[in-house]
Amino acid sequence: MKQINLYEEAILRKEALIEDLKTLLSIESVKDLESATENRPMGENIGEALEYILDLSSKANFITKNIDGYAGLAEYGAGEDYIGILCHLDVVPATGDWTFPPFEPAIRDGKLFGRGAIDDKGPAIAAFYGLKIIKELGLPLKHRIRIIFGTDEESGMRGIKKYIEREPLPIAAFSPDAVFPIINAEKGQINVKLSQMKACEDCSSCNHDFRLVSFTSGDRANMVPDKAHGTIKGNDISPILEGFKDYCIRRNLGYSIDTCNDEATLTIKGKSAHSMEPQKGVNAGLLMIHFLKGFSFHPQDHIYISFINRFLYNDFYGRSLGIDYSDDITGPLTVNAGILRYEGNNGGFIQLNIRFPVTTHYLRTIEKIISTAEAYGFEISEIREKKPHYVDSNHSIVKALQKSYFEETGEEPSLLSTGGNTYAGLMDCCVAFGPVFPGKEATAHQNDEYIEIEDLIRATAIYARAIYELANTDIEKSS
Repeated sequence: MKQINLYEEAILRKEALIEDLKTLLSIESVKDLESATENRPMGENIGEALEYILDLSSKANFITKNIDGYAGLAEYGAGEDYIGILCHLDVVPATGDWTFPPFEPAIRDGKLFGRGAIDDKGPAIAAFYGLKIIKELGLPLKHRIRIIFGTDEESGMRGIKKYIEREPLPIAAFSPDAVFPIINAEKGQINVKLSQMKACEDCSSCNHDFRLVSFTSGDRANMVPDKAHGTIKGNDISPILEGFKDYCIRRNLGYSIDTCNDEATLTIKGKSAHSMEPQKGVNAGLLMIHFLKGFSFHPQDHIYISFINRFLYNDFYGRSLGIDYSDDITGPLTVNAGILRYEGNNGGFIQLNIRFPVTTHYLRTIEKIISTAEAYGFEISEIREKKPHYVDSNHSIVKALQKSYFEETGEEPSLLSTGGNTYAGLMDCCVAFGPVFPGKEATAHQNDEYIEIEDLIRATAIYARAIYELANTDIEKSS
């Protein structure tokens, strides 16, 4: 196998690979339940993308299967067990300003632009061509290889979960939906909603200067909110207005103020970031609440403001909540206050997205949050957990992928961890493997998403070698 130059084999197929990818990128495969049908449960366009890739696979003489529109597979080889490659065909919406129309793929300066180019249609086509190379070279395989195409990775993973219900699981797998070299550890997640219990029914009986009429920040718990809006009411709101201007100017924050009689609506602008790295963002909601703490508010408003300031402001790692756990595998626990809402006498809620290390005990973390929340008049109204994921560094799949990466790149195949989530977390012996190379920009979910064509070809060669190595490796069974 060493004497075969897989990079050159990928180069030979470059034009066809790019054309197939451009066709796939031109399909606006955003989840759309309004257009869903029995055969296309995630919407018309995702169904079209799935049918396109399965047709392409059939023409390559792979065995194919459409699992009721939720997922599909393309398989090659023989053997009792199979190795899985987990890709997804759905993409996030393409909002904002793009240099090129997001679903009219274009090439400029060696980059192929289009929504899904790096996440995850480009890697899916690279894996497809990697398998095609192995088949066309007639290389021997001990295990079957199965590329699995999911349809709902970006918003619930229903597609791959349906696959898991219907099909036997692979003995090992990788997902080309992250970065190179190898991610073998993913943090767990706790999504928890803390709802405020009423503190005082009669505002008139309480001594205070202001009321927090309403407050809103964030739409998704897994993103750092970049805007916050708060409406304040009081007999004299001038101290609020003057203080807010000064607060924002001193911190170089964008802001606006709208006044009407005895009310003012304040808007503050921060910086968005993924919740797995909240320290890289500027949480507009927490900043607004931090500003408000210096004023006299109705007791119920005060409790909401005080809780957020005491336990969430300027604390990305859960120290104030007593959950600042960390380990050497995945690093520190992180906390993101992704959604904040408040409505006068009705109280408010806080939605947290917590990413915890692989060695952290889930129940102990929840117990501490509950204890703290109840002491401040909050209750847990919703909670969802995703378990952490870890594949031992000595596992045969890790060793095989390290070998493949090194032989194709000559670079050290280090092991990484992430606070994000991929399909890998749904299967025991599965890791994330590419496609973003070290030092390269990751443009997933961004405007002008792209993949460098040279990186696409390199990834194809790496996936071809990984397919061969894994298909001829004795994989130990998961315990």
